[in-house]
Amino acid sequence: MATPGTAMNRRVEVAPEMENLPVLLTRLGDDVMQLFDTKVSLLKVEVHEEVNAFLRAGIVIAMAAMVALIGFALASVALAFGISTQLANTALTTPARYGLSFVIVGAVYLIAGTITALAMKGRLSRQSLLPNRSVDELRKDKEWLKKEL
Repeated sequence: MATPGTAMNRRVEVAPEMENLPVLLTRLGDDVMQLFDTKVSLLKVEVHEEVNAFLRAGIVIAMAAMVALIGFALASVALAFGISTQLANTALTTPARYGLSFVIVGAVYLIAGTITALAMKGRLSRQSLLPNRSVDELRKDKEWLKKEL
């Protein structure tokens, strides 16, 4: 025995729920957008930190490399002159001894440099360039959204 007032009350009860659904969906959309904005901000900060660390290390390495290069050049010349002194008792002329000494030093450095470069290339190829923390967070968010929706 439904009275007109009872049917009206049911309609009134349903109407606020229907009105709240769009509001809830809007809030959900806003929250999801805020979540993604936060994740993108985290990614930007993480990439910025890594780039700054690489730049600082790169500058220090470049300065150290210039100093080491000068020392290396002087040591190489000294080594070549030392080898040419050891070749003094040979039948070679002085220019030939110097030339042979520099060729020996150059060949040793060429072999050592090639080995070092190949080893560093292998090490760099194993290093990941992805920002792991941000990628993990985005994966977690993706799984969470799948479960919630």
